[in-house]
Amino acid sequence: MELESFILAVIIGTLAAIVYSLRVLLILERRVASMEISIKRMVDKVLTIETKGKKSVMRKSKKR
Repeated sequence: MELESFILAVIIGTLAAIVYSLRVLLILERRVASMEISIKRMVDKVLTIETKGKKSVMRKSKKR
């Protein structure tokens, strides 16, 4: 009976470790997704600023 309890405890511990690691992976994936969204927003802002700057430079060069 002692050996069966030990084997059962090992199996339950292994399952708990798997569940915990999956939880950590999910949290990390959410953080990475959040960072990707933030980076995309920053890139979009820079892109709009750059296109505005190019348009203003083109207007100034056409006037001359």
